[in-house]
Amino acid sequence: MLDNLMNFFLRHPFFRILRILAVLYVLLLVVIYLFQRKLQYFPDSSIVPTPAGNEFRGLETIELVAPDGVRLANWYWPGRLPTTLVIFHGNAGHRGHRLEWLADLHRLGYGTFILDYRGYGGSEGSPSEQGLYMDAETVIRWLKVKTNTQLVYFGESLGCGVAVEAACRIPPETLILQSGFASGGDVAQNAYPFLPARWLLTDRYNSVSKMQTIHCPVLVIHGDQDSIIPMRFGKELFDSANEPKAWSPIAGANHNDLSWVGGKEYLKTIDAFLRQHLKLK
Repeated sequence: MLDNLMNFFLRHPFFRILRILAVLYVLLLVVIYLFQRKLQYFPDSSIVPTPAGNEFRGLETIELVAPDGVRLANWYWPGRLPTTLVIFHGNAGHRGHRLEWLADLHRLGYGTFILDYRGYGGSEGSPSEQGLYMDAETVIRWLKVKTNTQLVYFGESLGCGVAVEAACRIPPETLILQSGFASGGDVAQNAYPFLPARWLLTDRYNSVSKMQTIHCPVLVIHGDQDSIIPMRFGKELFDSANEPKAWSPIAGANHNDLSWVGGKEYLKTIDAFLRQHLKLK
């Protein structure tokens, strides 16, 4: 009787459809796992020219080579203060899309160095977690040799994961994390709630587990309307940091418009934090 009942259910069209859907779902997971970096990274590989015009005087393109031979394209813009902001930009685009933001920070008096990771902005190769970490270390070691300035690591979105790892390897004077996250797995699961994204992810950028090893002052900035990385992820990152630390939510800001929405107060917060902890005049 039981066998007949089981056979009835197994042969029923509804259960056949379920089996087909289950197989398709598993195949989907396999494809996503194999091609996950295409879904995780959104680089613009276009070559980025050095900006022209008097307002960008002193900004130069610097080409560096990572230990694995990958050539990296970057911008270095010395400032009037003995401090360089090493900017690890976000997931999409390239350094050219951050030029206005870069100019705002430079007008405060700080030197700026922005790198394009492998696969971004004319740099060779393709992005991966360990590759981005290698790129960051390459840049920092160059700055340590070529400049006599204090280094501040400034992460933006994905770049926060890079900045945190860089701070573990080569401690900076201070660390600024904007639109960041505690773990890449959290971001992936939030973006793809219908998938076991947290478990499929290879490049995890697990920053929250690293923050206790970082002892420099930390400023965490986040938009309270962030639709890509919810503010609770940034707050978790902040909570895991050692003192001294500062939390700066930007009211009304989404993921990519913090400097525009925050305006002068946004820049004032960064400047005040750096001047306080770097003893700048």
